[in-house]
Amino acid sequence: MKSAAPIAPLGLEEYVRGIRSADPAVLARAITLVESTAPQHGALAADLMNLLLPHRNHSVRIGVTGVPGVGKSTFIEAFGLYLCERGHRVAVLAVDPTSVVSGGSILGDKTRMEKLSRHPGAYIRPSPSGGALGGVTRKTREIITLCEAAGYDVILVETVGVGQSEIAVRSMTDFYLLLALTGAGDELQGIKKGIVEMADAIAVTKADSDNVTAAERVKLELEQVLDLLTPVTPGWKPEVMTCSALTGQAIPEMWRLIERFRSEMEASGEWSARRLAQVQEGLVEFAREQVLAGMLQSPVVEKDLADFGAAVAEGKLTLREAAAQIARDFLAARS
Repeated sequence: MKSAAPIAPLGLEEYVRGIRSADPAVLARAITLVESTAPQHGALAADLMNLLLPHRNHSVRIGVTGVPGVGKSTFIEAFGLYLCERGHRVAVLAVDPTSVVSGGSILGDKTRMEKLSRHPGAYIRPSPSGGALGGVTRKTREIITLCEAAGYDVILVETVGVGQSEIAVRSMTDFYLLLALTGAGDELQGIKKGIVEMADAIAVTKADSDNVTAAERVKLELEQVLDLLTPVTPGWKPEVMTCSALTGQAIPEMWRLIERFRSEMEASGEWSARRLAQVQEGLVEFAREQVLAGMLQSPVVEKDLADFGAAVAEGKLTLREAAAQIARDFLAARS
């Protein structure tokens, strides 16, 4: 992976002041700081996150996913503009795919959400996924905290495509929205059961012009599927609606649904339970990342990888045996 470009130095207080005053330039630099893999940025990023902890607000974190072509960016722009016009401050974390060869990414969401990107109440941050499981960056959790500290009360996380790993977004959001598409032959073919099971709501997009009837048909099919599944959130039955970002149809209804979800889940205690689960999952992810980084930097592991790699390639050891020995050697060297 390529190292991040050098970051012009800012003092901690300058970062905090800029973020608390919602300065988009300072927020962007702070996000770049926490995303950086450069060792010299790690300590500064850690100090910054510590100082911002008291300034987190009570945002609602919404994950938005769907198959390519479903219109995620178009929906998010219409939804975000609706919220901004009603006094909310909206941050969009749009995670783009990263090339495993060059490390580059498309990062085109500001172009796709041109109107929303110009709104003073919105902030859009396209970030390369870095190959992270689930299509979300390893640092997304910290970026959410930065955006909350800057006063954004609605955080939208747009994920890359749909696949089994996309359910990772569930672990860092409060409400999970699946966008579905009509006109793809077998409408349900491209939607994995695991994704549907994670959804708190499903919106069938592009329900306008000649597509209204098809959208209603897919809505009915999805409702039948949901009737056969156990709801992921205790006390909440996922709803399906049709919507159109072009006409604005069902955009207000979607926000009212999310507000009702939050109200009911806060009353039942599920909201707090989900937030605790988000923290616990984040702890596991960061610990795993740090342990793995330590292993890969260990001379003992470097030697074992060369030696055992050759043994596995020659059929003298299984992957399981080699990996177990590497782990034992690493722990012995650390003790």
